[in-house]
Amino acid sequence: MAKRVASCFLGVFLSIAAAAPPPAVYIFGDSTLDVGTNSFIPGCLARADFYFNGIDFHRSEPTGRFSNGLNTADQIAILLGLKKSPPPFLYLLNDPSTFQRNILQGANFASGGSGILNSTGQAKKVISLEDQIKQFSTVRSNITNMTCSDKATDTILSKAFFLISIGSNDIFEYLLNPAPPMSVPEFNATLISTYEYHIKTLYELGARMFGILTVPPIGCTPFARAVFTGNNSCFEPAQEFAQDFSLNMAILLDNFSSQVQDIKYSLANTFLTTSFLMGDMLAFGFKNIAAACCGNGTYGCNQSTSFCSNRDEYLFWDQFHPTQRASELAALTVFGASEPLVAPMNFSQLLGVNM
Repeated sequence: MAKRVASCFLGVFLSIAAAAPPPAVYIFGDSTLDVGTNSFIPGCLARADFYFNGIDFHRSEPTGRFSNGLNTADQIAILLGLKKSPPPFLYLLNDPSTFQRNILQGANFASGGSGILNSTGQAKKVISLEDQIKQFSTVRSNITNMTCSDKATDTILSKAFFLISIGSNDIFEYLLNPAPPMSVPEFNATLISTYEYHIKTLYELGARMFGILTVPPIGCTPFARAVFTGNNSCFEPAQEFAQDFSLNMAILLDNFSSQVQDIKYSLANTFLTTSFLMGDMLAFGFKNIAAACCGNGTYGCNQSTSFCSNRDEYLFWDQFHPTQRASELAALTVFGASEPLVAPMNFSQLLGVNM
């Protein structure tokens, strides 16, 4: 009994230490934030653990990030004082001896190709947002096992930062479906109500501090330009979806925060941020905001394609994802900008980080 009590006190001490700045970071979403999750999924068809991905990473290593180097999850983590994003949850599971210690510092659950809806990306065998949250519930259970107290777990998680970026894949799958199962208004309502359910589930599991990225201007990705328009112009229906998503998310979070008193959040309007980068591209050092640096609009980056040498001058690394430089600028924006780019506060104000 005494040994059990001592173990609990040790767990509480370790947990509180981990919750001190920089906070524990738990990351959910799609390929924007995936740092290798899909590499651990048998049969997954949405992977990036091969060249030329990672060409600018340490030792030019393909890590499973859909990027030439660090991605948005890494860039945000760096501004929090970490070296890069916490490792994938599935990677941490591989070492049971360190699992509980590591999860106190955070974990990345994001899975490239996933969506808000459970059906999104399932043909590629990715992990939906709902299943990512189920994985997090095991993290909570392990923390409670260490602290021997739900109250202590709640205290720890209330200081943690929950980062989410998801929704693009849901919209793309809807637009690519020749016979969508519902109308556009019905789809938008379903998307937002499902997202609300997921956020409330995280809240019930102890999350109190959220950083949420909206859907970027996906109609201007190399994929959308090539597949939907064929003339290098942005695909407006996808743009409208992304804009509506940002507006609906602002309403959702405002309503939810009025229902509970202890939630803090920062909503980053990724659509506006990226649009500003594109509208004044030379000021930000970009010379190409339409083409993929690696591969092209119809297929992704792999070792059989060519890639550009001036990667910092490209907005897009492949047909969907930003370059390391674009991710860095996006992270700096969400940490230092004001409304309407980030509301009701930016990430640095949310987290008490000195920029």
